Amino acid sequence: MSVVLGVDIGGSGIKAAPVDLNTGELLAERMRLPTPEGAEPDAVLDVLGRLVRHFDHRGTVGITFPGIVQQGRTLSAANVSKKWVGMDADTFMTQGLGSDYDVHLLNDADAAGLAEARFGAAQGVRGVVLVVTLGTGIGSALLNDGVLVPNTELGHLFLDSRSGKARHAESWASAKVREDKELSYEEWGGRVSRYLSHLELLFSPTLFVLGGGVSKKANKWLPYIQLERSRAVPAALKNEAGIVGAAMYAAGQAPSLGEG
Repeated sequence: MSVVLGVDIGGSGIKAAPVDLNTGELLAERMRLPTPEGAEPDAVLDVLGRLVRHFDHRGTVGITFPGIVQQGRTLSAANVSKKWVGMDADTFMTQGLGSDYDVHLLNDADAAGLAEARFGAAQGVRGVVLVVTLGTGIGSALLNDGVLVPNTELGHLFLDSRSGKARHAESWASAKVREDKELSYEEWGGRVSRYLSHLELLFSPTLFVLGGGVSKKANKWLPYIQLERSRAVPAALKNEAGIVGAAMYAAGQAPSLGEG
């Protein structure tokens, strides 16, 4: 198996492309469709069907999900319908597409982490690496010597403010917050820096890899990230990391050739 369709479910868009698992490259131009309002399972499945038909794909499909995923079950739901909570999403998606497909889901930030460790900015980096995705929310992937510790959900930590009031990290420092509150890159970069400093205190990573759509404009805000011990770099795969990581994960979960 060398080509798998990767799908990345985001708060505003669902993106997909076939991935060459040997190189991490997309083999066709990425297609993006709007995330259905409410992002209920049936509506998302309909979008997935349109994507696989667009690429004329059969076989294994990897999908990122904005929440906790354990053995194909979606146990939380951030920025999508709560109907996903407790669902056997792997089976739902596979049966919904039909017998020609084998679908596997994983957390969206974990997918980005796998991709960056294999093909991106964390390739060959030893020790602890934290991949942080800054988008509608904040996702995290924790790796040690390239091995993923799944479902860390560090965007839901609380930070102490100078006033003593606890601040929810995702609700204070996500890229969506910057847009909604029209923060300057300097002000928003300071918030991200405060958040990363807290993670640095907890995990002492060798490297932070900062992803999401804002990674394409890292030169505008990365200079405001000030850390004591760790380095911070933009994601090399930028907004394609989720697609690539989803394909990688699905390939690892799919039955090998010859297995029944």
